[in-house]
Amino acid sequence: MKKIGLLGGTFDPPHFGHLIIAEQAREACCLDEVWFLPTRIPPHKVGSNLCSDDNRIEMVKRAINSNPFFKLSLIEFERNGPSYTIETVKLLLEKHSDDHFYFIIGGDMVNFLPKWKKIDELLNLITFIGMQRPGHRFEQLISEKIVMVATPQLEISSSEIRERLRNNKSVRYLLPEAVIDYIEEEGIYGKG
Repeated sequence: MKKIGLLGGTFDPPHFGHLIIAEQAREACCLDEVWFLPTRIPPHKVGSNLCSDDNRIEMVKRAINSNPFFKLSLIEFERNGPSYTIETVKLLLEKHSDDHFYFIIGGDMVNFLPKWKKIDELLNLITFIGMQRPGHRFEQLISEKIVMVATPQLEISSSEIRERLRNNKSVRYLLPEAVIDYIEEEGIYGKG
């Protein structure tokens, strides 16, 4: 049985913050692998202007390429409609019934778990890893199936990176070089 961490997101673009969270969770919880799950249609961002699915997928491939414990899963692209975690987890468990899954979220999201679709059912299927930032407080945990892990403070946002690129500002040290190269090659976010 493998212990597999799941890190979902739009990854528009994937940055060092995503990679650090994945590595910290992997190490702290002794995960065998961390799977990056680009969201096809995020339920909280319906109608948003993401760059193309192909671009986001390629950027994730390039971002995780150097870490043998990181994998790309396109499971959320196998169905239509918004990507709800409960549906993704059920599909993963059908395909990988011998494995145990851990869903990695920011510590700030722990307080919002009660609002997630079918959270009680979800908590019976997986364990959550909440990445707790220094100085960030959270309310009482709703379940023993939420493990809190300390992670370094790193304030990087994909929206800030996109804005910097649109304004021809440097994103060096915010993104892996392979991702920066791809953004420039493809002219994503007006950079090229």
